[in-house]
Amino acid sequence: MSRLLTTLLLYRSGFYVGKYISLEAKIAKNKDLYYEALSASQNGWHEGKDDPVPFIKYLLGTIIAAYRDFEDRFALVETKRPALDTVRLAVQNKIGRFTKQDIRELCPSLSLSSVEGALRKLVESGELKREGSGKNTCYYRIN
Repeated sequence: MSRLLTTLLLYRSGFYVGKYISLEAKIAKNKDLYYEALSASQNGWHEGKDDPVPFIKYLLGTIIAAYRDFEDRFALVETKRPALDTVRLAVQNKIGRFTKQDIRELCPSLSLSSVEGALRKLVESGELKREGSGKNTCYYRIN
């Protein structure tokens, strides 16, 4: 409930990034950091010595990361280009292993089949390496 209220307060203060990038999803990806920051902020609460700064820093970092994601997505869709080129650009922003879902999040204007087809072509051309199968499939750049 508090995360929903946080998003509402951000909207009311003119921070609309949560409309395009899910802050909830960003928090869920790193739940451990969220709970660490929350815990650090609550230490000493019973004695009146709690410190909200760790949680504020965490939340601001999450908001900044959301704006960066939004900037990356906007850069991918502002120019109309073929699906293969759009996915190729999205892949260039990824470090290490990534999933088809990671690319779908970066390319919301593309259908699932377009993303799958582009990833398949990038694997065939040797630009990407594919590991695993089914839901455990991940990719990484070769060069």
